[in-house]
Amino acid sequence: MFIGHAAVALAAKPLAPRLPLWLTLTAAYWLDLVWPVLLFAGIERVEIAPGDTAFTPLRFTRYPWTHSLAAAAVWSLLFAGILAFRFSRREILVLGFLVMSHWILDFISQRPDLPLWPGSETMLGLGLWNSVPATFAVEGALFALGVVLYAKSAPARDRIGAFAFWSLMGVLVLAYLANYFGPPPPNVTAIAIGDLAGGALFGLWAWWADRRRGANPA
Repeated sequence: MFIGHAAVALAAKPLAPRLPLWLTLTAAYWLDLVWPVLLFAGIERVEIAPGDTAFTPLRFTRYPWTHSLAAAAVWSLLFAGILAFRFSRREILVLGFLVMSHWILDFISQRPDLPLWPGSETMLGLGLWNSVPATFAVEGALFALGVVLYAKSAPARDRIGAFAFWSLMGVLVLAYLANYFGPPPPNVTAIAIGDLAGGALFGLWAWWADRRRGANPA
């Protein structure tokens, strides 16, 4: 999923209002932010194979250190543990769940290519991506719910807060649609660079939007 991960990050706002949006987005996408680094290193692999599923041209052939169930659990603990000094127990639990939610949503959307642990031959995945209408319906509903929950929990304090947030939501939707309607990426390097650059861009954009929303600072 793509905007499905963003939906979970947005929906976390009423559960942990002090957590900034850039951090909840980082947590929800964390596995996909580590993944391109391992692609560059040749440790994990992906192939460009249009038609492998109906929704995406990518075939994930090896990514046990980011997208196995065991690895996702470890990354969740590490991510939350590193920030334990900064946030409350409730906020740390939310961050850990956001990291783990990435695997859960990928399990729903991808064909059986998610290993249980590095070296496991058991692959998991429910294959939502085999149906384009179902994918749009499920992710669209999740995203709409996340946007509503965030917007109600963190109303804009000024026009900049409104513009920054809604423009970010619009760009996320456009990026999501481009993933399906646009051409396949030219090579694996472009995939890795695009993931890292997109993560940095959306993180900064979310920081800009979130700081002008919610209760006025004391």
